[in-house]
Amino acid sequence: MNYCYILNSRKINKYYIGSTSLSPNERLELHINKSYGNKKFTAQVDDWELYVVIECESKKQSIQIEKHIKRMKSKVYITNLVKYPEIIDKLKLKYC
Repeated sequence: MNYCYILNSRKINKYYIGSTSLSPNERLELHINKSYGNKKFTAQVDDWELYVVIECESKKQSIQIEKHIKRMKSKVYITNLVKYPEIIDKLKLKYC
């Protein structure tokens, strides 16, 4: 299984968008434990929470959805993914 995921930090009021073939909880732990290095964006704080998890059919689909969300450059768009789950369904169809 592949996933596109969004993390949220309340301390810095920021989101992090990524994709993974690990379980989202495993990936979250890697970010919190600074497994990717102390200079990475997610190493700034330790209060990351899973905000959105999108199950994808393939690695390609998860990366395409990740890039789409990043291109939007919008906190409103990210909050709307939670508020209106049909947006996620449309993204999955668009990038199948």
